[in-house]
Amino acid sequence: MAEFGKMAGKDFDANLRQKFKIRDGDVITVMLPNVPDFPLIMLGVMAAGGVVTTINPIYTAHEIQRQLLMSDSKMIVTLPDKVNVVREAIKLAKVNIPIIVVKTNGDPIPEGTVAFNELSEDIHVDKSCLKKVRRTANDLCFLPYSSGTTGLPKGVELTHRNIIANCQQISDPAITCNEETTATHQDVAMAILPFFHIYGSVVVGFHEMAQGVKLVTLDKFQPEVYLQAIEKFKVNVLFLAPPLIILMTQHPMASAKVYQYLEHVINGAAPIVATDAERFLSKVQRKIRFGQGYGLTETAPVVAMSPTTLYDYNAVGHPVPNTDIRIVDSDLKNLGPNETGELLVRGPQVMRGYRNNSEANANVLTNDGWFRTGDLATVDDDGIIKICDRLKELIKVKGFQVPPAELEAVLRDHPAVSDAAVIGVPHATKGETPKAFVALKPGFSASPKDLCSFVAERVAAYKRIDDISVLDSIPRSAAGKILRKDLKSKYC
Repeated sequence: MAEFGKMAGKDFDANLRQKFKIRDGDVITVMLPNVPDFPLIMLGVMAAGGVVTTINPIYTAHEIQRQLLMSDSKMIVTLPDKVNVVREAIKLAKVNIPIIVVKTNGDPIPEGTVAFNELSEDIHVDKSCLKKVRRTANDLCFLPYSSGTTGLPKGVELTHRNIIANCQQISDPAITCNEETTATHQDVAMAILPFFHIYGSVVVGFHEMAQGVKLVTLDKFQPEVYLQAIEKFKVNVLFLAPPLIILMTQHPMASAKVYQYLEHVINGAAPIVATDAERFLSKVQRKIRFGQGYGLTETAPVVAMSPTTLYDYNAVGHPVPNTDIRIVDSDLKNLGPNETGELLVRGPQVMRGYRNNSEANANVLTNDGWFRTGDLATVDDDGIIKICDRLKELIKVKGFQVPPAELEAVLRDHPAVSDAAVIGVPHATKGETPKAFVALKPGFSASPKDLCSFVAERVAAYKRIDDISVLDSIPRSAAGKILRKDLKSKYC
């Protein structure tokens, strides 16, 4: 656990260019938990003219190597205890890139790596090299990977303008969670959402730091430590996802005393129902601002957020400033108030596009500049948005995206599997969890337990499958698309 104090890392940007020959537009991978250095590393990379791509630190070597190759990364920053898996990933990717490690204790760093603090506290570095940085507002600065509406992860190209615009949009007085930082007042936000996720990096990291907010970081989630820290550090601003809100309602430590300093609580990443919000507020035992936000990686991320005066906990509020929305039918024709259709978004926060993926771009970006979210929504007569369902097939496990296509690809790698399909099913604590269906090759056999273990060895923990059914065949359309709705209606 740590508080952000004086800004370190001021020499990191110059060393990236001088010692590692990082040039404008080069991609650097950051694979870290929520350590205080994380935002400083991101800002340092951008100041050096580079582009940040982030990876969940629990990823396997297979997952890491794929993103290293897709992003054409020139360097990776991680923790000492992740160096072995990173080296395995680099070997799989057949690349040779430097590894920078962030020390969290006094132990020596692994051989062949470079310590971040040696680069960030180098008073002898020649900073004149930074004068050669030539980046504009429309240049790429952040490359998070998202599954978009379908398929394997895609690099989302976010520009400096996208990020800065969204930080300004959520500073609107009608929705802001912050009071002005002065000599006598400073808001305190808990950085519990992972910085490697767009919600944590932009809304909590960049935006709150720009507002002068004190950030309290937790590099490992331990419920008791988390709840103690909320009270100890007098946290008054919390950006959360549904599993955290449910934990804060059900945990034995949950009390009005623990939550005595809370003033703003915003739920995002996945919807929460009003009854869950009300149960949480009953623990707070006083009137505070509780709202929902809606966004996507592709919109940097915020599209809408509840105003401070909205008490409909099923709604996500109005679009943020300078954002246009439409609700359309399947032919992209506009619908009226309270009619359900796909939500389309246009604004300065909308991504430049998916990296090197013209087909995916054509599917989500219209010729007249609208982004198709793949989410079903309604807008009432007052302009309040409610998200109804998802057109997309993504599975949201504790707010994290799990693309069915990725798990299907892993299952099909098993020597006994001829075809596979994965769907999301409701789960009491995770929100959703993956359920798989497989068809086996003639003459082959494999138990569901063996298949679950096979997947578990190859994916992060939150992507693991606990329920697999063996079918004669996987239902598909004439075009070859998996008929997931048929699987849901028949087996769930």
